[in-house]
Amino acid sequence: MEIAVYLFTGFLEAGKTRFIAETMRDPNFNDGKRKYLIILCEEGEEEIDPEDYGDNVSLVTFEEEGRLTPDRLSALQKRAGADIVIIEYNGMWNLDSLYNALPQSWMVYQEIMVVDSTTALSYNANMRQLMVDKLTGCEMVVFNRTTESTDKMALHKLVRGVSRRANICYEDMQGEIEFDQIEDPLPFDINAPVIDIRDEDFAIFYRDMTEEFEKYSGKTVRFKGIVALDRALPSAQFAVGRHIMTCCADDIAYRGVVAKGMPGMKLKTRDWVIVEGKLAEEPSPIYRGRGPVLTVTKLERAEKPTEEVATFY
Repeated sequence: MEIAVYLFTGFLEAGKTRFIAETMRDPNFNDGKRKYLIILCEEGEEEIDPEDYGDNVSLVTFEEEGRLTPDRLSALQKRAGADIVIIEYNGMWNLDSLYNALPQSWMVYQEIMVVDSTTALSYNANMRQLMVDKLTGCEMVVFNRTTESTDKMALHKLVRGVSRRANICYEDMQGEIEFDQIEDPLPFDINAPVIDIRDEDFAIFYRDMTEEFEKYSGKTVRFKGIVALDRALPSAQFAVGRHIMTCCADDIAYRGVVAKGMPGMKLKTRDWVIVEGKLAEEPSPIYRGRGPVLTVTKLERAEKPTEEVATFY
């Protein structure tokens, strides 16, 4: 049986516990019939008493990241007879630890990050890697404790520096919710006959393309990238892309697309080129399935850019 998981992330005192409590008091969510298991991975000022929500709710606490294992979590769910699991995750723990610990039958239905708007920018400046870790996969970011003086543009940019797909909302001190309406124009013309990607915009282009590929399917793009040859690809194909840094030097990774139809130029790994071609989603061994494939129409050698590593800033 598939177990639905609702995951709440954020840092200590961000308001996760209150958000969960409000969710559990909602009869549209807690119908009194299904059984719920709440897993708390940190202790804040507010506490959750499962008796407040009915005898269909159980609660367990984890104080050590290493104790999260598939067997232990599965046993707790079965003991509670839970149909739904709610997890309040410790903001100082990496999410990979949790996802690796989830039993196979557990499916994350929704991941929400709750952020105190008064401390968000400070956390981002001092613990950027942990902030990025939580923003990367979440579907919604809730900035609470907002006031008229809250710099919503700065908070918006904080999220969009990592994710263009996450919904953003702002909750004021009275509990009123306002959804983010700030537009995110791309720094290139997606409707141009040839979408010309500047060196400094590659990271934004790559993330937007992979998150919303339907916008780029059939479009012709032009960008500078570094070649990577891979034995898994047919001889006439190669990968072309850039090394991208999301938050710090530790997370720099090569990100590129498969290119085919190479017009007679002999290439080797780490060659810099300017490539132009049409994008389509096709099967490739690199993706172990389908992914973006560029049919090359123009290819020329190029000098490496001033900044070899692409960033979102």
